[in-house]
Amino acid sequence: MERKYLIELVKVLLKIKNQKEMIDFLQGILTPKELEEIPKRLAIVKMLKKGIPQKQIAEKLKVGIATVTRGSNEIKKGRFKNI
Repeated sequence: MERKYLIELVKVLLKIKNQKEMIDFLQGILTPKELEEIPKRLAIVKMLKKGIPQKQIAEKLKVGIATVTRGSNEIKKGRFKNI
C-alpha cells in the first residue's frame, strides 16, 4: 500500500467527530465482511491482553488460529498500547 493513501485515510479518520459520523463513514468505505472482521480483530487484541488462550479466542470468535496469532505477534511488536 502506498503510504500516502494510508496517511490520507488517517487524516480523514481523525477529522470524524462522533460515533454516528464514524459508523456512517465505515459503512460507506468498508464491505459488510470487513465491517464484521475488523471489530473481531479488536476483540482479539482485547482478549489476548486479558490473557485468554489463543485457541479459546479462535473458537469463541469463529476465526482461524492464524488470525489470533497475528494479533499476538503485533502485541509483541509493541502495538496496541492504547487498547
